[in-house]
Amino acid sequence: MNHYQRAGRHLRRLTGASPGRLLACIGAVVAVAVVVFASYVVAELFSIRSLRESTKHRMDIYSASLQAEMNRFEYLPSVVALNDKVAALLQNPTDRELIDAVNRYLKTVNTKAGASAIYVMNRDGLTLAASNWDQSTSFVNMNFAYRPYFRDAMQGGPGRFYGIGTVSREAGYYFGDGIVRHRRLEGVAAVKVNLEKLDRAWGHEGEKIAVVDGNGVIFLASEPSWKYRTLRALSSETMGRLAQTRQYTEAGLLSPLGLKEQRAFEDGTAIVQIAAEPIAAQPPRAPYDYLMHGNEVPGTDWRLIVLSELSPARAAARKSAALTTLTFVLLGTLVLYFRQHRRTTAQVHAARIALQRAHHEELERKVAQRTEAFGEVNRKLEAEIAERKRAEDALRGTLEDLVHTTKMATLGQMSAGITHELNQPLAALRTLSESAIVFLERGQLDLARENLQVIAQRTHHMAKLTAQLKKFARKSALDMRPSLVSAVVSDALFLLTQSARASSVRIDQRIEPPDLLAICDTNRFEQVLLNLLSNALDAVANVTEGKVLLAASEDGGWVDIEVHDNGPGISAAIEAHLFEPFFSTKEQGMGLGLGLAISAGIVRDLGGTLKASRSPQLGGAMFTVRLQAVVMEMAHA
Repeated sequence: MNHYQRAGRHLRRLTGASPGRLLACIGAVVAVAVVVFASYVVAELFSIRSLRESTKHRMDIYSASLQAEMNRFEYLPSVVALNDKVAALLQNPTDRELIDAVNRYLKTVNTKAGASAIYVMNRDGLTLAASNWDQSTSFVNMNFAYRPYFRDAMQGGPGRFYGIGTVSREAGYYFGDGIVRHRRLEGVAAVKVNLEKLDRAWGHEGEKIAVVDGNGVIFLASEPSWKYRTLRALSSETMGRLAQTRQYTEAGLLSPLGLKEQRAFEDGTAIVQIAAEPIAAQPPRAPYDYLMHGNEVPGTDWRLIVLSELSPARAAARKSAALTTLTFVLLGTLVLYFRQHRRTTAQVHAARIALQRAHHEELERKVAQRTEAFGEVNRKLEAEIAERKRAEDALRGTLEDLVHTTKMATLGQMSAGITHELNQPLAALRTLSESAIVFLERGQLDLARENLQVIAQRTHHMAKLTAQLKKFARKSALDMRPSLVSAVVSDALFLLTQSARASSVRIDQRIEPPDLLAICDTNRFEQVLLNLLSNALDAVANVTEGKVLLAASEDGGWVDIEVHDNGPGISAAIEAHLFEPFFSTKEQGMGLGLGLAISAGIVRDLGGTLKASRSPQLGGAMFTVRLQAVVMEMAHA
């Protein structure tokens, strides 16, 4: 006998299992591991897809804010070019009175516009007048002929350029337009705009935002350490061109950011990895993974990129894997329970047969022996009954955890809608608050008051949404009490508002009478309604005019709550298995098939029933929850 055979015999002796049973156990463990891993992968892909969709919406907001900031000043060079004194100065560049008048005019315009500087150059690029003529960083008598915006304007086109100022040492975006008199290009009017406040505004968001020029240089970034870094190593030709225009002369070395693409998607997004910045006296950290989404900025060669951390998506995937593992643990507990019950029953039956087969002649001896044996069996039964009670308690706790986990999974599925429901008011609040400041500065108090009232309404709506989510996610013990059905229905519909709006589904409700009361746990009853309504929205997803009806009425001491839809309905074959665990008609990866089974269990705990049938009003499916009604004496008490 070799070493492997001896090891196998030793393992079977320890486990008490035959080789076939041992292989079956190993195979089951491997299968469970594969299913758990698959659930992690599917959940991660779903979370990343939701993150891609929400990031696309936010990118539109960031891009709009960037374009709005630039469009505020784009007209200024043309306005300056139309001034008669500016044209006269270009014809008489040494006239001190004209220089002083134009300087003061440019300073007045710049004070109202809020730009960094406005200045006028002759055909050679020499600055004749500037709004900052009285400052230490004055542009007067400085030559900017090497700047691309000056060369483009002198060729008859609009001059646009971003770079670090060689005089002020401050970065800015430059607008340049030619000054034409009598069909002759006499000079250039230029405006410098500081875009740094966008950096500060983006820095308060929960993601990384950057703007990259056509050479791959990051010049605006919510992360200060990324500024004037490059997405890739620049060629010597590009470095020479940047040195010639002095675009980033004061920024030092344009070192690469260390961004590596890990995986690309068909919509242009990609998973990228950025090496962590080294920190003194600390061990090296692992690189960070982000989902990168990029859009071109219209009218420029810039690209706006948004990098969202992948840790929330991976956390959701881990929760999905944990839920799958918990499900298998529950199934294993049930199997062990039934096996233990069958073994106990067999032992009791064997003891009775042994007593019946005792010989009459040896009855006293046999009785004494069997009595002792029966006592031992009783002790074993008591121990097994205690073990069974512990298993039932563990099972009950597992079921409670599964119900709470299902709540969290439901909130995870609605995360994209909830994010949209919050992002829209947030974007509106920022715009309204900025407008209110402008109105207050102008003394337009009525308009400012209207904006503040709208802000108060939006914040009240957001507070109501977060309070409802907190109440729904609360894990609590069963609390049976008279509950107003219409209030529970309103809370459930409130959480589904965004989902219904996104799918263009009309949800009607008919509660008669409006003050209808039922005995239930409000939080768990809301979870049942939320699950049934979510299933109804899924059922009408492909219907041209999707309709969902929620009706409630009293019937002889019971309250019937019905959820109707005009979807494809439920066939007889499906109806027979509808409330079985892990049975689902949805596509793979869209659910575990536990929603209706858990809902039916919750309704049973509430002392009611849950049934499915065909809807007589809408022709699709109808789910009916029946709960005990509240008699008038109890309600008055």
